[in-house]
Amino acid sequence: MELAKYIEHTLLKQDATREELVKLFEEAKKFGFLGVCINPVNVALAKQYLKDTDIKIVTVVGFPLGANLSSVKAFETQMAVKDGADEIDMVINVSKIKDKDWDFVQKDIEEVKKACADKPLKVILETDLLTREEIAKACEICVKAQADFVKTSTGFVKNGTGAKAEDVKLMADTVKPHGLRVKASAGIRDKEKALAMINAGADRLGTSSGAAIVSG
Repeated sequence: MELAKYIEHTLLKQDATREELVKLFEEAKKFGFLGVCINPVNVALAKQYLKDTDIKIVTVVGFPLGANLSSVKAFETQMAVKDGADEIDMVINVSKIKDKDWDFVQKDIEEVKKACADKPLKVILETDLLTREEIAKACEICVKAQADFVKTSTGFVKNGTGAKAEDVKLMADTVKPHGLRVKASAGIRDKEKALAMINAGADRLGTSSGAAIVSG
């Protein structure tokens, strides 16, 4: 197994410097990571540094709370694609999940999916904040909204665990029969945890510890 090809090398902290971002891009090239995951304001910079590679540029919208208006998420998506993003990771509206307003949740995803044009859309569920029943139902809504992936976490929940194997398995069991894939993210800091996520059904890994993971 070539772990590097599962990894989206991630830098989403709010105080990330240009120097840190360039280091991220250089490490992605050095280790052959599948992609980098960065904030929207840094997509054009990533495009500049990765233009002669096949490394995917992944960005986030509605991040980290998912509480933006759907129209704002869609506009953010359009701008990210214009700047060179290859994939979009949107944060689901957790409040509307708690309210069981599934129609809103589905339309929110659909509006962003439309703005993606032909770019894959991942939907971040924020599993730390959801019950198993809510995770399963959110996955079903992602299938209906024609997302391409479901994703565990933003990594921004205070005292959150992040990706858990049991959640990844539940997500995979729910969406994979319908052709969607799964991204595990947050709290994946070593090879053992990375392999556990893959064995549970993850197709992608979002981690800021990619270099350490592939270096053993």
